[in-house]
Amino acid sequence: MAQPHLRNTQRQPGFCRSTLNYAVVILALPLSSLVSLHGVSMRLAIVSDIHGNLTALEAVVADLERRRLDRVVHGGDLALAGCQGAEVIDRVRELGWPGIVGNTDELLWRGEDHETRARDAPKLRPLLALLFDEYAPATLTALGEERIAWLRQLPPERRTQNVAIVHASPGDLWRAPPPDCDDAELAATYEPLHAETVVYGHIHRPYVRQLDGFAVANSGSVGNPFDGDPRAGYLLIEDSSIQIIRLDYDVEREAHLLLHSGYPDAPRIAEMRRSGEFVHVPG
Repeated sequence: MAQPHLRNTQRQPGFCRSTLNYAVVILALPLSSLVSLHGVSMRLAIVSDIHGNLTALEAVVADLERRRLDRVVHGGDLALAGCQGAEVIDRVRELGWPGIVGNTDELLWRGEDHETRARDAPKLRPLLALLFDEYAPATLTALGEERIAWLRQLPPERRTQNVAIVHASPGDLWRAPPPDCDDAELAATYEPLHAETVVYGHIHRPYVRQLDGFAVANSGSVGNPFDGDPRAGYLLIEDSSIQIIRLDYDVEREAHLLLHSGYPDAPRIAEMRRSGEFVHVPG
């Protein structure tokens, strides 16, 4: 799969690769070079696409606690495709993070969407069969009715001052631009949100892009990155900049838990955790 989105570094003033005590900042974009934030001073993290990986989540939580941020928002896709989905939801609720719904959250109660998605993307039929027919039943059993009810009340969009957060794109939890798309596609997708900064998840490949008048960033994935870097990732807005943070965690412990969990497709999921890349589904 693609490496982190570094192709457009000339459009990203302040790009850096600097080691922190516990984390690595791989992308940074000073917001002062874009637009005025009208007094926004909140230090904000967006934590998305955990996918039942409690081991990675705890590494992120430790880093966030060290930073003492003003607010953390989750970007959906909390439980499915991992062996500790219930524990992840319980931890997020314990922390009190507001958030939004993701596509793999919603499919837990919208099984009827399976065939529609397959018709729209026939090449993805093997993957969709895994998601709807194997992952979803196992995840529903693990979560129980009360956690599902909590997921169902999550909104599709959340605003924190001048930052808009969606899972994929406005009005669509399944389709989102890739990191190598052109500026015109990004603008057409996210400009209707009328926000100074737009953050989305879903694609598991973090990047930061300056457009004309606003910034777009992908927050990457805490639990299942697809950019060739297996470290947990989240997005940080602080000190007038957007940063992608990457964190080491015990990937082998997570792989061991998966392989001994009985969760469907565990060997392939463990391989993705280890490699930081999507592993295609046979068929």
